[in-house]
Amino acid sequence: MPSNDVRNLLHTAVPTAAVGVIAAVTGGVLAGGKGALGAAVGALVVILFMGIGLVVLQRTAKSLPHLFQAMGLMLYTAQLLLLFIFVAAFKNTTLFNPKAFALTLVVATLVWVAAQARAHMKAKILYVEPESSKANTAEKTGSST
Repeated sequence: MPSNDVRNLLHTAVPTAAVGVIAAVTGGVLAGGKGALGAAVGALVVILFMGIGLVVLQRTAKSLPHLFQAMGLMLYTAQLLLLFIFVAAFKNTTLFNPKAFALTLVVATLVWVAAQARAHMKAKILYVEPESSKANTAEKTGSST
């Protein structure tokens, strides 16, 4: 993975993980150990889903740039649907506090999207690939007579 991709991933995953830690502490204080566990699982699910999605989207942008926008829309729609499925699947669980899980899932997703937008705005992305200095140095055009 190129360094720019890793930097983008870090700029989005670190704030989300920080929110997950805060949510786990808050969930632990308000709902005990199950609240902390629910918040931690929620943050982990968001980081995994969104991280995998970001990697897939970056690879698509490099290999198939004409599909980038459509792929991005499809990917975010699929991620949101999967997150809703996770909330629905674990709404009656006794393993952890489902309210802490769902709230952390929503907040961590919002933080991820905001951090990703900020990282993209701060990135210095070349819109045109610069020509190499050796290319086209002594090309002659026209008749040689």
